[in-house]
Amino acid sequence: MHEGPPFPLPVQRASWTTLWLVEAEGWAGWAGRVASRVLDVGELRRAESLRRAADRRNYLVAHVALRVLLGERLGLAPETVRLGRAQCPCCGGPHGRPVVEGGGAHFSLSHGGAMVFVGLAPVPIGVDVERVPTPETVADTAAVLHPDERAELAALAEESRPSAFARAWARKEAYLKGIGTGLGRSPALDYVGTGAVPAAGPDGWTVRDVATPDDHAAAVALSPEP
Repeated sequence: MHEGPPFPLPVQRASWTTLWLVEAEGWAGWAGRVASRVLDVGELRRAESLRRAADRRNYLVAHVALRVLLGERLGLAPETVRLGRAQCPCCGGPHGRPVVEGGGAHFSLSHGGAMVFVGLAPVPIGVDVERVPTPETVADTAAVLHPDERAELAALAEESRPSAFARAWARKEAYLKGIGTGLGRSPALDYVGTGAVPAAGPDGWTVRDVATPDDHAAAVALSPEP
């Protein structure tokens, strides 16, 4: 038996799709209590290898919550959910998008800053949450964006660029996770926009922003087909 989370879970549901976006600190105690019973050996070793306490906390909250939500969806105990990797779209190796062995659900997870984000759907999904960066980080990193996104940032007042960059980066990471490449595909290739509303998703994907505290940005990307 595993100890369930303190219900109700703060879940957003739209038909079959489930989004779970929380501040990790409030869920750290629960995740720490059940992690040894819910996570597999590889997950526990990965958590132990993280040097920063905040990174370990976020990892445990994200992975415990993922298993609980998948177990709820699949009618399984969280510890019996078997996870694997799809084929990598870039090189064909066995290290592509994380998957449920045997199918039944698609999922994605992210942890950035103080937040943890988990998404489940009937089609390939990607989620991402990012802390809004410093102006210096934006200046150093903006060159990796799509040329139109770089132009949009350059047209903004300097104080507005960090939030715009975070929006674009969360959208882009969500899409790249959804297609299974991650940053193995150049972030400069796909336009998602830096404005208040995402651009139409590449190749028919749906990209949407998800509400977060002001110092973070989050997005979800959904495939147009299974």
